[in-house]
Amino acid sequence: MPRTRSAPPSPAGPVRLGPDSRTALRPAAVAVDAGFWHDRRETNARVSLPQGPGLLESAGNLHNLRLAAGTAEGEFRGAYPFVDTDVYKWLEAAAWQLAQDGSEELTAHVDRIVSLVAAAQQPDGYLNTWFQLVKGGERYQDLRWGHELYCAGHLIQAAVAHHRATGRSELLDVAVRFADHVDSVFGPPGSGRPVDGVDGHPEVETALVELYRETGERRYLDLAGYFVDRHGHGLVGGEAYCQDRVPLREAANVEGHAVRQLYLLAAAADLAAETGDAELRTVNERLWQAMTATKTHLTGGLGAHHDREDFGDPYELPNERAYCETCAAIASVQWSWRLALLTGEARYSDLIERTLYNGFLAGVSLDGERWLYVNPLQVRDGHTDPGGDQSARRTRWFRCACCPPNAMRLLASLEHYLASGDEQGLQIHQFVTGRYSAGPYAVRAETDYPWEGTVAFTVEESPRDRPWTLSVRIPHWCREFRVRCGSGTYDQTDAPVEGGWLRLERDWAPGDRVVLELGLEPRLTAADPRVDAVRGCAAIERGPLVYCLEQVDHLGGGLDDIVLDATRPLAVKHRPDLLGGVTTVVAGGRRRRIPDAGWWPYGPAGDTAPDDGEPVELTAVPYYAWANREDGSMRVWLPTS
Repeated sequence: MPRTRSAPPSPAGPVRLGPDSRTALRPAAVAVDAGFWHDRRETNARVSLPQGPGLLESAGNLHNLRLAAGTAEGEFRGAYPFVDTDVYKWLEAAAWQLAQDGSEELTAHVDRIVSLVAAAQQPDGYLNTWFQLVKGGERYQDLRWGHELYCAGHLIQAAVAHHRATGRSELLDVAVRFADHVDSVFGPPGSGRPVDGVDGHPEVETALVELYRETGERRYLDLAGYFVDRHGHGLVGGEAYCQDRVPLREAANVEGHAVRQLYLLAAAADLAAETGDAELRTVNERLWQAMTATKTHLTGGLGAHHDREDFGDPYELPNERAYCETCAAIASVQWSWRLALLTGEARYSDLIERTLYNGFLAGVSLDGERWLYVNPLQVRDGHTDPGGDQSARRTRWFRCACCPPNAMRLLASLEHYLASGDEQGLQIHQFVTGRYSAGPYAVRAETDYPWEGTVAFTVEESPRDRPWTLSVRIPHWCREFRVRCGSGTYDQTDAPVEGGWLRLERDWAPGDRVVLELGLEPRLTAADPRVDAVRGCAAIERGPLVYCLEQVDHLGGGLDDIVLDATRPLAVKHRPDLLGGVTTVVAGGRRRRIPDAGWWPYGPAGDTAPDDGEPVELTAVPYYAWANREDGSMRVWLPTS
């Protein structure tokens, strides 16, 4: 069986489109060498990733692999049947990091763990330590909760990353054997396969498409299509939680467990790209539109319910009970990137930007050592934290440790989500300092984004025989901008912007410069009035960043009695001494004196209204940086006077 495809046109990232993919755009190569995301990725590389093997050892994940390989004695350790995936996600993150720096120490850890995984695999290709050790080898009898194919999916993604990053096939061989085993077991009625079923947690589907892209083996693409289309037919209980209530092609809105829904949709977008399935493309566009319009928090976070980690109903977007799992933010980025490539539309990268800077990045502490599983938009005064995985306080590791290695793999591979190319030129989706290239086109960008709005591009490589187009996304939040290109200057009134893209076509030459200046004035944002939880409130934003108040900055009381004065102007202040260096937004407000309601906190309308209260200066910090100092209350949405 062939293991590679000749001359793939896309860089070797998480989405490596084949030569026949039906997409508008293809991923471009980006080298991020300074600035905001460079620093966050350096922390990931220096702190988070190196701690992974020790944490996986102490949690028992590696012990389980040794047990399955017969090289250790003891009992299975872990609370869930899917703990193997923590290993696989860390391996994927480590592989993407190795593609950048080739660390000998990291290579040694990867080699050791890959050997453990290979030794634990059974002769027919099956691999799941929970079922091998706890269930006596029972297989595929609990597809609703067992996560066997979910584990297989993360193993495949790790193997593909390892092969693309290092050129080595040890882990890819393990993944291929497992995929071949799955293909021999699962299939529709009449196929001759013994099991017609799907996993209660989608993930294997998008992994199989990527394995097809890596190996050229069409069976994997067909198997992914089978799994996607068999969801919604009652094979795992018929409930939305498992993406089994309605076939994906018939769905009107996203529903159920947020991460499961988004992984399934990422696979559907992959299939649309590789097969040209127009119906699947339409489904993706319809569900993305419905999700963003009715079920997405201001931070890009997804998931309204702690119960079952569920999306909730349209416009059901609570604050203190917002779930917004870090893994859901990651899955949203993965899905939106596939749609950006498929359609060429800028709006998908608008959501990626919002999610990266807010809903995702809040899940990682500034020092790279602690994590949030859930990302609420408010923590009340006097909050009693339940602890555990769903704590509103940062945690070293979790019993269900899906989020930390998932965040590591997104940060390690982030450069693959920033730009694209096509026959017409190069498209800049996200702003970083570094080099963007696609085919014969290359530009260098210098910026202090998101703190400053200036992004300066310099052409480094250009074909000399024809014009081409440099396309730069103008963010959805941006109301004013200027662009200087050669002798011309444009602004938002006359710049060649279409569908969110600033299109600059000309005969470019090395040394040509384009300077984009995005207006970063702080702004107050209100929600759709159907979002009951924040009616009468406003949030502070600046550029791509959502801001919040933290109790530590407002001594003399909590935040529940704070009212924002929406009539006073907002001011900005850069604080290099605060939270690793941030720009704060200063606003005016009042601390209300709320009448004592006695034993019953309800009364005639108007009687319980607070007075104007005392003026107070409000200091808002970027939401991604909250919970990095002392414990206390926090809120994004503020009642307005």
